[in-house]
Amino acid sequence: MAGVMGSLQTESAQSRPDLLAAPVAKALAVWPDDAPIDADQVLVAPIDPELADTAAFCEAYGITLAESANCVIVAGRRGDVTRYAACVVLATTRADVNGMIRRHLDVRKCSFAPMDEAVSLTGMEYGGITPIGLPADWPVLVDSRVVAAPHVIVGSGVRHSKIAVAGPALGALPGAQVIEGLAKEIS
Repeated sequence: MAGVMGSLQTESAQSRPDLLAAPVAKALAVWPDDAPIDADQVLVAPIDPELADTAAFCEAYGITLAESANCVIVAGRRGDVTRYAACVVLATTRADVNGMIRRHLDVRKCSFAPMDEAVSLTGMEYGGITPIGLPADWPVLVDSRVVAAPHVIVGSGVRHSKIAVAGPALGALPGAQVIEGLAKEIS
C-alpha cells in the first residue's frame, strides 16, 4: 500500500527499514494481529532531515498542523523514582505536562525528558521520536484528538523520514492510553 499525503510519497514502512530507527522496525515486525490496522498500513516517506521539525516539515511538504502529531518523552519524579512516558499530541496542541500528565503519572515533578536521556532510552533520534517501538514498560499517553484523526504524520525514529498512520492505530499501540485533555490548544 502506498500513497501521497501533501507532497510526501509514502510506502509500506515494513518494506523500508532503512527509513526507520531499529526499535521501530522491530516493533513493526511483531505488529499485533488484532491491531486496528495491519502493519502494512503503517506508511513511511523520506524527508530532508533539516526539515524534520514540525513547522518546517509541514510548510515544506504541504501537511497541515492538524495532520501532524508530536511524540514527546516526559520524565516524572516522586521521591527517588523516575517514571518515563511518551505523549502523543497533535501539532495544534501542547502537552499538558504540569497538569494532566503529571497527575496521570502520579508524580510530584514532571518535565520533558532531557534530549540525551530521550535519545539513549528510546534508541531514536531527537526530533524523530515516535510512539512505535518504545520501551515496553512505558505508558504511551495519546491525546483523544489524535485518535479522532483519520490519519496523522509522526516521527519514524529518525530525522530523515516520517510515518503516516491512522490516528486510531496510535491509541491501540501496546501500552497506549487514550486521554481526553492530555494536551491544550495552542493559542
